[in-house]
Amino acid sequence: MTSILILLSICQTPRPDILVADFEAADYGSWTVSGNAFGKGPARGTLPGQMQVEGFLGKGLVNSFLGGDDATGKLVSPLFKVERPHLNFLIGGGNNPEKLALRVILDGKVIASATGPNSQSGGSERLSWNSLDLSNHLGKEVRIEIVDEAKGGWGHINIDQITFSDKPRGEVTAQRILAAGRFLHLPVKTGAPVRRLKVLDQATGKTLADMDIELCPEKETPSFWTFADLGKRQSQGDVRLEARLDREDKALEKILGTETGPGRKDWFAESVRPLVHFTAPRGWLNDPNGLVFDGINYHLFYQHNPYGWNWGNMHWGHATSPDLFKWTDQPEALSPKAYGDWAFSGSAVLDRNNTSGWGKEGKPPLVLAYTSTGRGECVAYSNDSGITWTEYERNPVVKHNGRDPRLVWHAPTKKWIMAVYDETKGQAIHFHSSPDLKHWTFESEIKNFYECPDLVRFPDPADPQKELWVLYGADGLYLVGDFDGKKFTPKGPKQRLWHGNFYAAQTFTNLPNNRVVQIGWGQGITFPGAAFNQQMTIPVELTLVSGPTGPRLQALPVEEIKGQVRTTNTFRNLRAQGGDLSVAPLSTGAQLIDITWKSTGGVSGFRVPGLEIKHDSRAGKLFVNKTGLDVPKEGEITLKIVLDRGSAEVFLGKGEQALSIARDPRLGEGNLTLIPFDRMMEVVGLSVSELVPARKPLFKDTP
Repeated sequence: MTSILILLSICQTPRPDILVADFEAADYGSWTVSGNAFGKGPARGTLPGQMQVEGFLGKGLVNSFLGGDDATGKLVSPLFKVERPHLNFLIGGGNNPEKLALRVILDGKVIASATGPNSQSGGSERLSWNSLDLSNHLGKEVRIEIVDEAKGGWGHINIDQITFSDKPRGEVTAQRILAAGRFLHLPVKTGAPVRRLKVLDQATGKTLADMDIELCPEKETPSFWTFADLGKRQSQGDVRLEARLDREDKALEKILGTETGPGRKDWFAESVRPLVHFTAPRGWLNDPNGLVFDGINYHLFYQHNPYGWNWGNMHWGHATSPDLFKWTDQPEALSPKAYGDWAFSGSAVLDRNNTSGWGKEGKPPLVLAYTSTGRGECVAYSNDSGITWTEYERNPVVKHNGRDPRLVWHAPTKKWIMAVYDETKGQAIHFHSSPDLKHWTFESEIKNFYECPDLVRFPDPADPQKELWVLYGADGLYLVGDFDGKKFTPKGPKQRLWHGNFYAAQTFTNLPNNRVVQIGWGQGITFPGAAFNQQMTIPVELTLVSGPTGPRLQALPVEEIKGQVRTTNTFRNLRAQGGDLSVAPLSTGAQLIDITWKSTGGVSGFRVPGLEIKHDSRAGKLFVNKTGLDVPKEGEITLKIVLDRGSAEVFLGKGEQALSIARDPRLGEGNLTLIPFDRMMEVVGLSVSELVPARKPLFKDTP
């Protein structure tokens, strides 16, 4: 009996794989190529214009992105005998079974096929294992076709490492039952395959969370830990985890269901974390959403992926502050209604007069509007300072081809205005009005604006008893004009205040004394290797002033930044001639710098770690690294600069130009050094203030 078991064990041992193609050669060998998608030979990784391709083996792969998504073609193998029951291969690219596929052909007929994983915008160029069962065709001769007949987004396919094998590779639906309370601690591996993870209440079957996540494989070390807040459940017992994983990957075993744990520890202690710029505790951040003041606290809502370093899973993050710097993180304000129905950008207002009827006990509600990607423009309200939100039962309130609703009160007509991006007929901002935030009427449109609008009222600088309005687009270009509650009428061409890493800004517009405070997304300011990614720009106060060609905006950091000052060093009448002059030491933290120097011809400027600023009087340009701003050729140059880990913001003069720029967040200590490039550098005044860290997390675990 023992000998029989040993013999069975030997027979069941998988034989070595048989390699069909690894695409490591300079050409395709005996494979036949047609069309223009595959080129004359395998690609060497990522092609021009393509996102980073990952997950292939060796140096080569089949990649039909050659020339872009509109390229088409076919790659056909010679005949191969099926000597193992499974055909394994790595596959990536678009999901289109009819036009993008690896197909197995027997006697001219397709007997098995597979397509890529990406069926919508976003996604990843990572290749993953797949397997086709050919056990019914052992001993027969087949061909393999790799087909790209698709055009447009994700109109390409990636293939590598095709083998016959006794053992299938690829994904299966893995499950795990886990005891959990409110929180699940999730290990994230940035760059790992994106998995869809579902969390269900084991007792009721209710879906508690449904997300895309770069779940850390079982045998790897997480890049960071995050957590899923499962809320207050009737049952605090078991949950069921479900995900498609590689057959041998036990990644679900790494997830923890404890109340405290690595997903909620050590926030804001990282050496690369900005000290005075807002960042998400964990995960990705982009557009600021509902900027609103409730009379006590400032509320900052923002686009947020709590489960990864990259864009995805769009939630609304939420933080509150008494002073625009000391932010306290609150639970997620909005979660997707369902997987794929993401909570995109929008805005929030304080309904002072309770026009909606949603207020309680004389307290005005907070009301937000957002884009539900599966439904349209939706509204929700809160009576507990934004901690919990109730959706309007008749959502969506506006349905159209667009996104990003901006709410604002128009006092003369006593109506709410929704400025919302629409792309039905080109790029435009549509204006809708409502008496109660529930029932909306289309009023007009203005063309040539792209997404994330902001609409702001200011006193007319020529006559403060009158008002002007500013209409912003996501790219920072704005118009000054009149708005009568129905139509926006420009009073001049588009203008620009901000340059550099700045996008999708929004304003607090319900502040005392008609003060307007703006925060933007520092788009492209990254923190590689960290648990968080992207940041907001520093809060600035906007003013509308008279200019040589009409009214224009100015921006300077809000006065509240002075509350973050620890120490200040002041210098006057400094001169550098014939060589650089180091003036002030700078720490690895954050600084506020005010400097004025005389420009009497030639080039002069200064340097701090990661940033060189110089004035070229001959060109009439102020260069911040490689970005040039138009300035007078002579006279005094005055700058206010906010330095932080990962970024710098530069404000010219009284704020007539502003620039946000990325810096390496790992920069060490250094000096502010004056540089007389070709003449004397003469500084009238300089102050360098050290700024203290501003934030603490809401959730604080004990070690």
